[in-house]
Amino acid sequence: MTGDAAPAPDTGVEELRTARLLLRRPGPEDLDAIFALHTDPEACAHNPSDLLETRKDAELLLLRWSHQWNRYGFGYWTVRPHGSAETLGFCGVKIVGFRHRAVLNLFYRFFPSSWGAGYAGEAATAVVGWARVHRPDDLVIARVRPENVASQRVALRAGLVRAAHLDSPGDDGTDWFYVSKGAGEG
Repeated sequence: MTGDAAPAPDTGVEELRTARLLLRRPGPEDLDAIFALHTDPEACAHNPSDLLETRKDAELLLLRWSHQWNRYGFGYWTVRPHGSAETLGFCGVKIVGFRHRAVLNLFYRFFPSSWGAGYAGEAATAVVGWARVHRPDDLVIARVRPENVASQRVALRAGLVRAAHLDSPGDDGTDWFYVSKGAGEG
């Protein structure tokens, strides 16, 4: 996909399942988790501009996520263990502009209490797998801080490859880029 053309909706993917996880479209019941995660300085340490200040900020974030779902039929998913109400974090893709083309930006943010168990890698792998099937012509990118080694491992586990030639300044420091294989880097 090139230019400013909007991708066609791909509906019917409100849930993904992995061996241990259920990923489902976020709703109002997830507002407390969105607020808690995005006000946690440790969870947002590598992206401090993502820290929220108020519950209203969390409501607006959920509204933006819902708009992505309503417009395109996919977005960020709430990640939980099978059979549990505990939210581990959020993971998904959204359409962003990158170098004059629309791409899928891979996002994953998890509560520090769930770090180290492989949940982010498992969820990100499922999301990238979904993108390969449902949006095979779209490049998937992940922007990662050079010092965030754990996030780099998640991107690699999800099947992305390092694309150093795309590195650029980001809102919170240098962004290292990881991209999907086979979709081109145009």
